[in-house]
Amino acid sequence: MTFESHDSGRRRFTAGMCALAAGAFLPGCATNQGARGTQSSQLERNKAVALRFKQAQGEKGGETVINQLLAPGYRRSRAGMEHLARNAEGQGHPSAGPDLRTAIPDRVDVIEDVIAEGDKVGLLFRLTGTHRANLFGIAPTGRKIDIYEAAILRVVDGRIVEGWFMADEAGLLKQLGAKLPARADGKLFVPAVTNAGEDPDVVLRRLERGPLAERQDRQRLIVAQSKGAAPPAGVRSVDYRQSRQGFQHLRDYGNAHGVGKETPTLALPDRRDLIDTFLAEGDTVWMQFKIAGTHKANLYGFPATGRRIEIPEIGIARFADGKWKEGWYFGDELGLMLQLGAVHMLG
Repeated sequence: MTFESHDSGRRRFTAGMCALAAGAFLPGCATNQGARGTQSSQLERNKAVALRFKQAQGEKGGETVINQLLAPGYRRSRAGMEHLARNAEGQGHPSAGPDLRTAIPDRVDVIEDVIAEGDKVGLLFRLTGTHRANLFGIAPTGRKIDIYEAAILRVVDGRIVEGWFMADEAGLLKQLGAKLPARADGKLFVPAVTNAGEDPDVVLRRLERGPLAERQDRQRLIVAQSKGAAPPAGVRSVDYRQSRQGFQHLRDYGNAHGVGKETPTLALPDRRDLIDTFLAEGDTVWMQFKIAGTHKANLYGFPATGRRIEIPEIGIARFADGKWKEGWYFGDELGLMLQLGAVHMLG
């Protein structure tokens, strides 16, 4: 997807920091922001908390700020490097450090997108830096990394009460030229199939009941229709484009091996995606969902296993003039390969 320029992203980051300052004088902050609606102001404050949390993760000594921003009882429901971390448990590897800063000491996170609705904030960023020390069993390579990570945070009374993260672990392994480190016990920790989330038709019926007065409500409905049994025609603009596939690395692998048409939709004939949540603001809608189905046909050259799979994914939709103009998707490819027993495809 064509996200905003880095300069624009930095301006949005500064705006969030100004909101968090609540009157403090920060460079680049206007001293008179003008009157804002209560709801809009609360969303901006929630964004500012999320952005300050993200900034602190890249700061030396940022743990103090992070501890101030996390509510008592904070729960992290998913780690960014979920699969690498779980498969490294009990293997005696050196710590990657707080927020990976030992393994990636020059870590800088580049904000690509920020969205807020209700008490949730979505962040899309690129985790960048140099691999200088052991990273979950991967010896230092000295290579530069630049991978996507998404976060969905719940912010209540100015503090983060819950965090969900998903990093592009498959992309990380590709960039490092590494394989998933083998465990001494020969085990492989595979993500579970939870069956959590709502059936898309149930979600559709609820959204169709309204209200649909706001454009965000109508746009959310359009995105939900893409997961229903029969999405209506005409919801996308004539120049709609999908700039990233949910399983982009696997798609690249398939194209390189002449099997690019063996997509997840064909490989999972009983595919039924489960919807977790939406975030809608302005002309952008985020959808957090899980691809669910049975692997009954080739997937980019990998033969059917008959296994049930469930893979989290984030979809980001951009609208213009009421039409869906751009789509950008990001799925848990390493988790998929672990469930199918096909990690070699990303090694």
